[in-house]
Amino acid sequence: MTITALEVKKRLDAGEKLHIIDVREVYEFEESKIPTAVNIPLGTIPAQLAELENLKTEEVIMQCRSGQRSRVAQSLFMQAGFSNVKNMEGGILAWQAL
Repeated sequence: MTITALEVKKRLDAGEKLHIIDVREVYEFEESKIPTAVNIPLGTIPAQLAELENLKTEEVIMQCRSGQRSRVAQSLFMQAGFSNVKNMEGGILAWQAL
């Protein structure tokens, strides 16, 4: 499942509370980020899945620079039993182009 940057922006602008996980490295996240996004670098996800159990049935949106790392993260979450995980197409590059 995917979601576009425009869809995410519209939903945030409407005041919706979204669970956005940015899987880029910390330095990338600090350079530019989506409001409300939480930074969990891709390499640390396996160790942090247990802490995110409360999101297993919630919509979770994965985001990175272009959509590649977030696709890997989406797969890791789905393998761990998360049921509604979306990959934001185009990542922060698509977000910045809005």
